[in-house]
Amino acid sequence: MIRRDFIKAVPASLFLTGFPNLGFTKTNKDGRLIVINLEGGMDGLCAVPPLGDTALRSARRDLLINDNLSLNPFFGLHPSLKSFGEMLANDEATVIHATAFPYTKRSHFEGQNIVETGVVTPFSSKTGWLGRAMELAGVGGRSLSLDTPLLVRGDMAVEAYYPSNMRGSAVPNMEILEVLKSIYEGDALETTEVLQQQLAASRNAPRVRDPEGLATFAGKKMQEAHGPKVAVIRVNQFDTHANQGTEEGLQAEQLEVVDNVFAALKSGLGKMWNSTVVMTVTEFGRTLGQNGSAGTDHGYGSACMIAGGLLENAGIVSDWPGLKSNNLYEGRDLLATIDMRSVCAASLEATFGLEHDEISEKVFLDKRIKRIYNEIFT
Repeated sequence: MIRRDFIKAVPASLFLTGFPNLGFTKTNKDGRLIVINLEGGMDGLCAVPPLGDTALRSARRDLLINDNLSLNPFFGLHPSLKSFGEMLANDEATVIHATAFPYTKRSHFEGQNIVETGVVTPFSSKTGWLGRAMELAGVGGRSLSLDTPLLVRGDMAVEAYYPSNMRGSAVPNMEILEVLKSIYEGDALETTEVLQQQLAASRNAPRVRDPEGLATFAGKKMQEAHGPKVAVIRVNQFDTHANQGTEEGLQAEQLEVVDNVFAALKSGLGKMWNSTVVMTVTEFGRTLGQNGSAGTDHGYGSACMIAGGLLENAGIVSDWPGLKSNNLYEGRDLLATIDMRSVCAASLEATFGLEHDEISEKVFLDKRIKRIYNEIFT
């Protein structure tokens, strides 16, 4: 049984979930999992450019970045990702490159649905992979929210309550407390007491809903003894068809937002950072070649950034396919050689303590998903 806080903002939103029901969880791990959804299709070739692949320079003459941070002789890191780069240097982060969910049709609507459901056919599931994982780990339950992202919806019915006078405000009132008391009727008295403490603490929620403020708030809530175990942060505007930019511009600005979110989460989590995994997801990457508007179009493979104290070694995890025309997907896109569902499964294994086989079968509904936990976390 859980409680959820939903805080909505532009250009970012935060959803906290997985509040423990005081002893009623199946998992023997006390990890925290934070998913940053980069909506629009994040350009992995810009965020983590394969500088050692000569085809990159010829395909992106106007989009090349000359001031990249160095990761290794082959890969660089966009200069907007300074905090993430420091995490890499401290063995607290890694990058999974040439990865994607199993979707190649390049539609935002279908792609985002696949990102959230984790299945291979768009709109074929009414539940999300993270919601199914939470139920498998025994942290499913009720909701206090205006809207529940598909990513965290499970099979169990969810009771939701969000009074009209809370719209646009993160400050709950006693009306909510009374409703929650009725929802939790029959539970231990201490559960109600924890509810009241959580609601009172929420008055410290950020009034300005900037991504960094939301991340700081999420981190502080998640380090509490009875705080949420899961957070979903949405950051949009990655659909860079025009004027994508290089060291400056739209892509650089959005990557800086993501970098600030990583840094704010680490700061807010405190010691709980050591038990946390933060990972990015996106519906697809961008085309290798630039278009006529100094941007890039919908592609296939991208990059995933992961950080947190549960990582033991930093670096790049990639089965690099190459950027020559005969190596590209349909002659235009970075080929995804690592299934993002494998990355998500490894993160669930690290934070919830679930077995890979049951994650494959019951969370992603596909027994064929490859286990890459050791490549990422050890």
